Amino acid sequence: MEIKVVQDAKSIESDILVVNKFEGENTTNELANKYAVEQDNFKGKFGETYLLPTYGKEVYKKVLVLGLGKKEEFNPNKMREAVAKAVKKCMQMEAKKVSFSLDGIEFDYSEQFTMGAFIADYAFDKYKSEKKDNKVQEVYVQANADIVSKAEKIAAAMTFARNLANEPAQFATPTELANIACDFGLDTKIYNKDECEKMGMGAFLAVSRGSVQEPKFIHMKYQVDNPKKKIAIIGKGITFDSGGLDIKPPSSMLTMKDDMSAAACILGVMSIIREFHPQVEVHGIIAACENMPGCSAYKPGDILTAMNGKTIEVDNTDAEGRLTLADALCYACELGVDEVIDLATLTGACMVALGTNAAGIMGNDEDLVKRLIDTADRNGEKYWELPLWEEYFDSLKSDIADMKNTGARWGGASIAGVFLQKFVKDVKWAHIDIAGTAYLEKPQKEFIKGATGAGVRTLLNYILEQ
Repeated sequence: MEIKVVQDAKSIESDILVVNKFEGENTTNELANKYAVEQDNFKGKFGETYLLPTYGKEVYKKVLVLGLGKKEEFNPNKMREAVAKAVKKCMQMEAKKVSFSLDGIEFDYSEQFTMGAFIADYAFDKYKSEKKDNKVQEVYVQANADIVSKAEKIAAAMTFARNLANEPAQFATPTELANIACDFGLDTKIYNKDECEKMGMGAFLAVSRGSVQEPKFIHMKYQVDNPKKKIAIIGKGITFDSGGLDIKPPSSMLTMKDDMSAAACILGVMSIIREFHPQVEVHGIIAACENMPGCSAYKPGDILTAMNGKTIEVDNTDAEGRLTLADALCYACELGVDEVIDLATLTGACMVALGTNAAGIMGNDEDLVKRLIDTADRNGEKYWELPLWEEYFDSLKSDIADMKNTGARWGGASIAGVFLQKFVKDVKWAHIDIAGTAYLEKPQKEFIKGATGAGVRTLLNYILEQ
């Protein structure tokens, strides 16, 4: 898809002209007003559409009336969702050239328009022998060209992350993630198993022991002179999670290729960051491995020693993500950064609490957490703060080690957060649990079923706003 900024979309020869309608108002198109509004009483409720032909009387073949609901309730997030709805409708009609004539919108819609169009245009059909040829090729709109260009880059990073998270585990192995990380032209170091052992990453390496796939610890670095801030972003990189010896039931294992969605997010961010030239030093970190029940797999009851010397009793091998993140957090805290932000498909408990519409966030610095929540909200993601009370650690206490890797069933997302906090030292830190938002079992708002690229929009915009 190519978005072309024009002064008058109505004058462009196209397959479909999209015009908007607020409830209680007419459109700017006479044909739409006559047939959709007056004749068929089209109200323009949010998300509703009405399609009518022009019978060759205009330069566009059809008019699609897009309902935006009540004007006072309309906002940028609804803009993105509405545009995605329109683009999907145009794809159903196999339209190749689409013009948008939008009127009466009281904010700059350039970024969310672009994001909505590209999110809707997505399909993962790499492994289909027959591919649909229904993509919209050209979109014309009056907008801010610079903002559209920025949004196109962010959308490309999201597409990158979605593609990677949708890949089967046979492709998206730890080695493949490492190879991808080396393609971005950044200062990148890939640590192998022996190097991780020398650094004392006993928690990360334990998770990898049951798999024939070699673990890879990935560190990408974007550098600038005199950075305003130094930030480390960490993504959980379990490329497949069988649960280990505490094996998952088959139905729970079906989508576990998505357990590296946070790693895909970090790779998506780092893939495009040089094009933005932010005055921020950014470290992208991924501890990549599989969690499998092989002959050498780590076992319940094992004692692991993390990079910072803390010992962990394995209570459940299916609570593996926090073990890999423990060593990644220790590593990040030694880089001299100002902030550390980790993302992970970490707990089913977070999904139970917040569903698929919001990620959980917690951290040791209220200002950092608040800024991330605000950035997410402005860019189409929802984060909800969960507590990190020390009382949650009670159920993690071990008789023979510093802690266990799992605790009580109730409050599981916060318990996991408190566990991670034990590996954070002398740095502002936030943890984002994207278990519910990273991968959808059915279409939701502007997204189709599958990977969503969760976190990409928020992290990129957060970095660019420093």
